[in-house]
Amino acid sequence: MERQNKFLLVLLIIIMLSFIVLGLITDGPGGALKGFIQIQVHSGRLISDFIPIGGIGGTLINASLAGAVGLFIIVILKVQLSGPTYAAIFTIMGFGFFGKTPLNILPILFGVYLSSKVAGKMFREYIIIALFGTALGPLVSFMVFEFGFTGVTAVAAGILAGTITGFLLPAIAVSMLHLHQGYNLYNMGLSCGFFALFAASLVRAAGHQFESTMVWYSGESPVVIWLVPVLSIGLIIIGLVSEKMKSIKEFINIQKIPGRLPSDFMDMASLGGALINSGLIGIAGSIYIFLVRGDFNGAMIAGLLTIMGFGAFGTHLKNSWSIVLGVVMSTLLFGWELSSPGPLLAALFGTTLAPLAGQFGILTGIIAGFIHLIMVMQTGAWQGGMNLYNNGFAGGLTAAIIVAVIQWYSSSKEDFS
Repeated sequence: MERQNKFLLVLLIIIMLSFIVLGLITDGPGGALKGFIQIQVHSGRLISDFIPIGGIGGTLINASLAGAVGLFIIVILKVQLSGPTYAAIFTIMGFGFFGKTPLNILPILFGVYLSSKVAGKMFREYIIIALFGTALGPLVSFMVFEFGFTGVTAVAAGILAGTITGFLLPAIAVSMLHLHQGYNLYNMGLSCGFFALFAASLVRAAGHQFESTMVWYSGESPVVIWLVPVLSIGLIIIGLVSEKMKSIKEFINIQKIPGRLPSDFMDMASLGGALINSGLIGIAGSIYIFLVRGDFNGAMIAGLLTIMGFGAFGTHLKNSWSIVLGVVMSTLLFGWELSSPGPLLAALFGTTLAPLAGQFGILTGIIAGFIHLIMVMQTGAWQGGMNLYNNGFAGGLTAAIIVAVIQWYSSSKEDFS
């Protein structure tokens, strides 16, 4: 395990440094730094693609430093790098293209830390909740830059809001897990969405109305288009080299795992097998975007890096394709465009429901994906765009109703028999 920990640490550091170097090369040091600063003063509410806001260089640096904050805390706390932490860091880096900044995630992390102390727990026991809880980073930025406060008051309001958010998240997360019973991989998306409903309602009660946000990059930058495919190929090669034939065997074994939380593929299979799975999922997601002629931008990179992260923690090719098919069918039936933002994001993030297909079969996966798109097209507005894991929120609701129906049917069938 110590070898795996060091290996993953070096791998993640290399990825982060590569993002920074690529950012500096793409926009130049001055342009990249200026763009990075511009990102820090943006609210980041859905949908806010950071590439038009801070440029490609600034966005790459922001993503890297946001991930570095999470990785630093993991190292300081001596938490083992494994499937869950790999997924968390990839997700944070992904949303560094799409809503998170190193500044707006810090108060939430601090709030979870305080919660652990009050509960008499070690902070490391809450680390996964803390890392994924940064989905509410835009709430912090909103209070600082949008709500109407100015100067020191605005900063204090943002810090206080983030701290309270983080403090309450552990209690909410445990309850939400029981609701869907581990069949929604983005449990913190459901937890953060639940909290954001109350936060958004409070903000509206105070007289503030959320303006719709749509910042969406539609350019064709080679850096943006090829970032994830190149990273994915790199992970596959590393996985193959690290364990040779064993990694291929374990990759095949991963496809047999349902994926229900918690499913750490690095522990249940192997590091090499998980890296191959992660890389192939990144390639599959990229191919899907190419096929539907979607835009490669910050939002898409966020989706791709997230599903790659969960390629070590619940998602694999076998249990996710039926979810995507369900999203496609729903999109076409209701007359939406496959290349439009909502359906595109749902096709990627909808794989949060992959354990349903893994456990109950292809038909359940298709139904889950179909329902998921309908839900996700509505839920973002409920939360004022402050929960970045809107698909996790919609996925949790979808999983809850499907699991409830399946369990009711199973128990009724047993009673009848």
